[in-house]
Amino acid sequence: MKEHRLEVADVFRQYGKKFLSRWGHTLSPQQRKALRDIGICRTAALGGHVEECDHCSQRLTIFNSCRNRNCPKCHARARDLWLAKQAEQILPVPYCHVIFTVPDDDLAPLALQNQRMFYTLLFRAAAETLLTIAADPKRLGARIGFLVVLHTWSQQLLPHPHLHCLVPAGGIAKDGSKWIPCRPKFFLPVQVLSAMFRGKLLDFLKKAHAEGKLRFSGKLKELADPMRFKFFLDDLRKKKWSVHARPPLDSQHVLKYLARYTHRVAISNGRLVSLANDQVSFRWRDSKNGNRIGIMTLDAVEFIRRFLLHVLPPGFVKIRHFGFLSNRNHSRELALCRQYLNAGDSTQSCSIEFNEEQQRAMKHSCPVCRKGTLHIVAWLSEQDLLIQANNCVASYSMDSS
Repeated sequence: MKEHRLEVADVFRQYGKKFLSRWGHTLSPQQRKALRDIGICRTAALGGHVEECDHCSQRLTIFNSCRNRNCPKCHARARDLWLAKQAEQILPVPYCHVIFTVPDDDLAPLALQNQRMFYTLLFRAAAETLLTIAADPKRLGARIGFLVVLHTWSQQLLPHPHLHCLVPAGGIAKDGSKWIPCRPKFFLPVQVLSAMFRGKLLDFLKKAHAEGKLRFSGKLKELADPMRFKFFLDDLRKKKWSVHARPPLDSQHVLKYLARYTHRVAISNGRLVSLANDQVSFRWRDSKNGNRIGIMTLDAVEFIRRFLLHVLPPGFVKIRHFGFLSNRNHSRELALCRQYLNAGDSTQSCSIEFNEEQQRAMKHSCPVCRKGTLHIVAWLSEQDLLIQANNCVASYSMDSS
């Protein structure tokens, strides 16, 4: 029998009620739903079915997934299918990875109280910064396109809002006549990006405050006063903001890079080390100390609290496209890019190699014979589920008292 590895769901199941008794009054409906869904993912509580291989006739009992976008176990197949689709948009040029961050100590608390508004403005500020500076004839003088992914966490699960931008190293000339490449190993000056990004985001926040679109509570309550908020923004304007540009990627490695960032949640099950004595230990990377790997130990309830800080509002889109990759323009604009790059049609632009396990999951192949395809032949009855649920999470309730 395959050894069970520690999962976030194990922590939620064992300490969910204790967490709710302490923090339940602070949860949003989406956080409460994530707590419940992850705890019962792939258990009898969500029902199940029987699948049969059309080659070897092997039958497997499968419990249903929760499909919550915060679940570390869900969406692997959806991610791989998404990556396969993104391969059609990859251009045969180097790609730049630009990361926009904000001062955590000052803005992370504001972001937590105004998630939808703050993260929307964060996307807007970064996108306008890249588009504006790239269009400057003194810089690149081109219309660029890029993909942006929002992450809200640090390696320690603390609030750390930042954006990962993947940008083809060049763009279309303003008159649409040609492709303009970036200089080798250089995209745009990060100091200029940082200054404009800071100015745009703070201006957007100032306007949102004036229009009454921001809310403040607890330690931030005094920022509801316009003069206090002005002083708050003035202090932020004096600080150095970080925009980091990593070395360009070869186009053949872009999709593997995307897989590391697009569908990630606050912490993966693979980083968990142990759950003992009401404490969770997990691996983390210390970027301030040469990316050294360490072990962090948190109280189980605190671990859950930190994880749920990163549950986004319902319907919030955390992967967005801008410039010539925006949904409105991408088909026509990409065709123009390929024409100038002599890249042929979209099927020739790039491809991604999935490992054997990913290919089986995408094709729903049989894990036993590895030749046939699994098909649903029966749904588990209520009686079957009750039997399967013995010592399982079917009796686990996420309702707070």
